[in-house]
Amino acid sequence: MSLYPSLEDLKVDNVIQAQTAFSANPANPAILSEASAPISQDGNLYPKLYPELSQYMGLSLNEEEIHVNMALVPGAPSQGVVARPSSMVIKQGIREVILCKDQDGKIGLRLKSIDNGIFVQLVQANSPSSLVGLRFGDQVLQINGKNCAGWSSDRAHKVLKQAFGEKITMTIRDRPFERTITMHKDSTGHLDGSHHS
Repeated sequence: MSLYPSLEDLKVDNVIQAQTAFSANPANPAILSEASAPISQDGNLYPKLYPELSQYMGLSLNEEEIHVNMALVPGAPSQGVVARPSSMVIKQGIREVILCKDQDGKIGLRLKSIDNGIFVQLVQANSPSSLVGLRFGDQVLQINGKNCAGWSSDRAHKVLKQAFGEKITMTIRDRPFERTITMHKDSTGHLDGSHHS
């Protein structure tokens, strides 16, 4: 499952994947026009499909700049560092989940409107919502392609109740308000905490 830093990144990636899949299928007829740019043999569609993105928000996004600025820098091996358990790692990202209603027509989810956003308030165990990985505190950005910003809890529940039971698509931001506090006890018994946001 992919995580994206913003809703726009998720949508752009979906469009690029759809265009790539369409052009890779030999059964699809080629659409030629005089204004179309020739596609290079290296398979790099990004600069051809979206030439205006090469100067996105004043950033130079050509291939040379990306390779220069994204070069891997070798680091010194660290000794004595204890890795945190993976369940404590916060992955702030946006993902898309697809779920369906159970035999009772329910998805096992209660939503709450907080500060013009819709958040997961309750996920019932072994429900369709729990099976796709929804958790308390996740923010619902879209339901079936409709933006949820400014919705009330009642409106969100009404949209879910009226949704087609076989496929409900939700765009989720993973726990945007989640924080991790790690406590350490030294040899003298004193506690020290560190805050990770």
